[in-house]
Parts: sequence; C-alpha cells; structure tokens
Amino acid sequence: MKLHSLSRIALAAGAAATLGAMSLPAQAQLVKIDGSSTVFPITEAVAEDFQKSTKGKVRVTVGISGTGGGFKKFCRGETDISDASRPILKSEMDACKAAGVQYYELPVAYDALTVVINPQNTWIKSLTTAELRKMWEPAAQGKIKSWKQVNGAWPDAPLKLFGAGADSGTFDYFTEAINGKSKASRGDFTASEDDNVLVQGVSRDVNALGYFGFAYYVENQDKLTAVPIVPAPGKTAVGPSIDSVINGSYQPLSRPIFIYVNARSLERREVQQFIEFYMKNADALVREVKYVPLPAKAYTYNLEHLAKKQVGTKFGGEAKVGLTIEDLMKMEAKL
Repeated sequence: MKLHSLSRIALAAGAAATLGAMSLPAQAQLVKIDGSSTVFPITEAVAEDFQKSTKGKVRVTVGISGTGGGFKKFCRGETDISDASRPILKSEMDACKAAGVQYYELPVAYDALTVVINPQNTWIKSLTTAELRKMWEPAAQGKIKSWKQVNGAWPDAPLKLFGAGADSGTFDYFTEAINGKSKASRGDFTASEDDNVLVQGVSRDVNALGYFGFAYYVENQDKLTAVPIVPAPGKTAVGPSIDSVINGSYQPLSRPIFIYVNARSLERREVQQFIEFYMKNADALVREVKYVPLPAKAYTYNLEHLAKKQVGTKFGGEAKVGLTIEDLMKMEAKL
C-alpha cells in the first residue's frame, strides 16, 4: 500500500469532486463526507483505497470545512459522514435532533495536538501550559505582543501566533485544554481551518508559534520544531509522539478523533460498505498517515455499536480534556 502524502492530499482536495465526477461512471453511487482537517488525512486515505476496491462503482468526496463547519452540514442532512476532531457539542446535538438526524459516533484514532515553532527559534526548549495560556487567553489580546512578556528570559521579539479557525475542532480542544473553556481565545492571531496555511506561516517566521494535528507536523518536520509540553508544575516536559500518546504521558493535548455517521445514510449499501472498509483498514491507514491507531477491539466495538443500532454520543455534548486511550476504551466497553 503506498504512502498517502498529506501535501498531495491537500492539493487534491479542492478538485476531488470535479475530477471524480469526470473519471468515474455517471451511475457511480456517492458517499459525502466533510468536516475536520485533522481527520481528513485518515478518511481521504480510506476513501482512496475504498474507491479502488469498488472499481469505480462508488465515489467518495471528502471536504475540509472544520469540525464545526462539518457538523453544520451533517445536522442539515447534507452529508453522510462527518469527520470530527472533538466530540459533538450540545448545540450540534440539538441541531441534529431538530432536523431528525440520528447518528453513530465512531472513534477512529488518537491525535497529539502539536505546538510548533520555527527551527531557528533558539530560546524555546519546552513550554508550560501556563506559558501557553499567557499567550493564548482572551486577556492577552492586544497586550501580550512579545515573547519577553510571556517569559522574561525570552527575547523582546514580536510574538506571531498561528492557530486553528473558529470552526475547527482543534480550536475548540486547544482552548478547552489550555484556557479552560472551549472557544475562549485571543482573536488577534492568524487563523485557518487549513492546517497547511498554518504550517507555511510558522515555517517562514522565526518569531512564530502555532498548533495543529500531529500528522501535519510529521509531514513538515524538516521545516518545523515540535515543542515538548510541561503538563503541570513539577512535571517533566513531554514531546508529541506515538509512544507518548499510547502511554498517556503527552497531556493535556492528546485527544481522540472521530467520524459520525448519519443513521439514515447507513441504510444505503454503499455507506455500509465504506464504514466496514474503514473499520477493517483503519489500523494500517491511521499508521500510514502518522496518527495513533486505537486497539483492534475499538474498531470491533464500532461495528458492534452499528449492528446494535446504538446511536448517539458517549460524551454528553461536552469535551473531555486529558482522556487517555485507556479511558476511551473503558467508555466504549460499557456500551
């Protein structure tokens, strides 16, 4: 199985629907997916291999409008599947309920949300969550403008921040984990739902700092430096890696990522086939795009939940910061 390149996938995303329509038979069945840019590399890799397995009989389109943007479409019944880098929120649950959209929540992998700096930055060896909060909290807007204001030992150089856009689940999770409340953030930073925009911004400015999913860091580690995080006073700094996510030491920025499946869409054979293919191939494809796969039983649980028609969410409309893979598996096993 060949490597799925994030950069190639990102370039192709905008044209995928048009090219797919031109190259596949007019009668091809269609599966529509949108949502998280973090989950996109996994779902796109699955979609690419799945379409080959159907020999053009099924076309899968995968968009990137952010977790929040994806849920807006999903809860209007416009998509079959929604990629999400956080659990569905109460307001989104209400929107789906009002539209009569029932759904299955399927965790597919773990991500290490990664804080990055420019490789020429010589003063940052690690960051505490307190330092990150001082940079990113709402009270910092218009006031914390230099690195020295965050830590007196750092240079009096302009602090250039790059982060996820407001429709991004990454934005929701980062602000919850660092600032204590989802969406609570300063607004004077360069924001984008497209992680490649953030990669370029940080890679071109020695004074820049940004955050996004681990796979985008791995794909661009020749031009970025990942910052180890000190989770609490007295604790040791831990860098993002597959091992630190698996053993639970990379906190509080490890998080489960999901797909949500419209229950009515799942009645269609092509959607059933796609989800079955996803769960059976997730381990290999998640590893291939540099995320952390769940234990094999998690994907079995997902298929069991579908068979038992266990719709809804296990999270109650709230984000859970610091959830380890072991914690998630305990939640899954209860159903």
